[in-house]
Amino acid sequence: MTVDVLTRNNVRALGAPGTSAPPMLFAHGFGCDQRVWRHVAPAFADDYRVVLFDYVGAGGSDLGAYDAARYGSLDGYARDLLDVVEALDLRDVVFVGHSVSAMIGVLAAARVPERFARLVLVAPSPCYRNEPPDYRGGFERDELDGLLELVERDRDGFARHLAPAVAGAAAPNVARELEASFCSTDPWILRRFAEATFLSDNRADLARARVPALVLQCTDDVIAPESVGAYVHRHMPGSRYHRLRATGHAPQLSHPGETTAAIRAYLADV
Repeated sequence: MTVDVLTRNNVRALGAPGTSAPPMLFAHGFGCDQRVWRHVAPAFADDYRVVLFDYVGAGGSDLGAYDAARYGSLDGYARDLLDVVEALDLRDVVFVGHSVSAMIGVLAAARVPERFARLVLVAPSPCYRNEPPDYRGGFERDELDGLLELVERDRDGFARHLAPAVAGAAAPNVARELEASFCSTDPWILRRFAEATFLSDNRADLARARVPALVLQCTDDVIAPESVGAYVHRHMPGSRYHRLRATGHAPQLSHPGETTAAIRAYLADV
């Protein structure tokens, strides 16, 4: 049976169909959907063929297409991304991924580098747990286990706990939006995406993605601390690093103007 990827992943494009402009593909993070890019993506529609989508299990995607085996690891989400790229026959893609989607993009670019021109990694983390003595991801394993237990036992309580940490102290409106987004996601799917996100270790994959990249690091990000962004930069050959003044873990929502300007400056200087 042929899979209608554009429907399955709720693919939406900004700009005229068939445009010769280079494609720019935006990918959302854990517990969210493509709407998190609504303040940033339209700013690029005059110069790029902007494409947005939802991973299966999120937003307006086809929940009936969810497969626990496929989406038990980030590789399954990378397959979603590549399915969209192939369905639209996108080439020389500028990929913009937030949080866990930064690593999903790294996996996709490592697999099919010829499809990608640039990676923009917003608040990336290749591994959320501390691995002493040389790596501090921000969380001890028991803290991550506690988060996973909470999301399974009490999704709404999990949302109330995690959303303010992602948003940052200066953005209560963003925290409310994220809490609502977490609470709107199927709890079983949310738990499994949480496992794939927080228990993955993709540090070894960074060097395999031989595509030029920009690492956008937030200030006071408790989900992906500055040491993590610096680690990503050091281990991705040819990458650039830019520290945003934006606080928290979702600058496209809390500081969309600064986020847009940083991406635009990077693309103008390559």
